[in-house]
Amino acid sequence: QIARLIKGGVGVEAAFADVGGWDHHTNETPQLTGLLQQLGASLSAFVHDMGDRMEDIVLVTMSEFGRTVQEDGNGGTDHGHGNVMMVLGGPVRGGKVYGRWPGLEPEQLFEGRDLAVTTDFRDVLGELVSHHFGQKIDRVFPGYSPGEPLRLLKS
Repeated sequence: QIARLIKGGVGVEAAFADVGGWDHHTNETPQLTGLLQQLGASLSAFVHDMGDRMEDIVLVTMSEFGRTVQEDGNGGTDHGHGNVMMVLGGPVRGGKVYGRWPGLEPEQLFEGRDLAVTTDFRDVLGELVSHHFGQKIDRVFPGYSPGEPLRLLKS
């Protein structure tokens, strides 16, 4: 649907799509496998559908919370702290991992169970706001002071 709007020339500057079903407290492996296949196929289809338009499009995948590092007693994971975001598109300096890997040793985990946050999500989205949309980050995240620039986007 987002691809149709973009191709329809209605002036889409930002869009949001919600894909549920990722909160696995039980039996995570088979559920996650299917969802990741669906996500990969959907991203691939979008990129192919957009063709040359992808040179101007930035796509972000994210979740509102992370998961615990260890499985719980039901073969799932519980709500956690650290998370992963993917950013892709023509303006993106891709092919690398941004941020600092915190490690998985018990002493490296947040509260002994969660992946530690090393990059604030507002730093990622803030760079898109300021560099891709040409807006001040304070308009979207009032009072937030960004960390060290990630330089996600090409000049």
